[in-house]
Amino acid sequence: MAKYRKLGRTADQRKALLRNQVTNLLYHGKIVTTETKAKEVRKIADGLIAMAVREKDNFETVTVTAKVARKDADGKRVKEVVDGKKVTVYDEVQKEIKKDAPSRLHARRQMLKVLYPVKEVPTAAAGKKKNTKEVDLVDKLFTEIAPKYADRNGGYTRIIKIGPRKGDAAMEVVLELV
Repeated sequence: MAKYRKLGRTADQRKALLRNQVTNLLYHGKIVTTETKAKEVRKIADGLIAMAVREKDNFETVTVTAKVARKDADGKRVKEVVDGKKVTVYDEVQKEIKKDAPSRLHARRQMLKVLYPVKEVPTAAAGKKKNTKEVDLVDKLFTEIAPKYADRNGGYTRIIKIGPRKGDAAMEVVLELV
């Protein structure tokens, strides 16, 4: 008995398809796909969410001192002349950071193996590369999705049948986070 469905694709195509659909499911909250693809995506997504739930509180908050360049009103670095050379002026800033425990770091890297990087483009600045920003899906898993499912033992996704697709009569479903 097979452990997974082949979906009529080569291994690299299948892995890319599943990674793409898992990434979109976690980013948007729901996707429309065929029933067989949804059942495969559900396995991967439930595993990632379970990992996030297990490791969501496994970090410590550390206060660090960092040197940050002082900036003027235009956002440019402030420079002063010392011994005939222009030198950037730095300020020391106290900053709190989350330091992952080794198991959470391992979980983060396992998630990054599956998830594709996501860029978010604001609607006002569509078409401009400068205004895009990188979305940290792993952080979203730990901070938004995992706390929502902390008291739940599995079953993080739901499959709702829509009906057959017009072209090939494949059963279409909505796969969504519960």
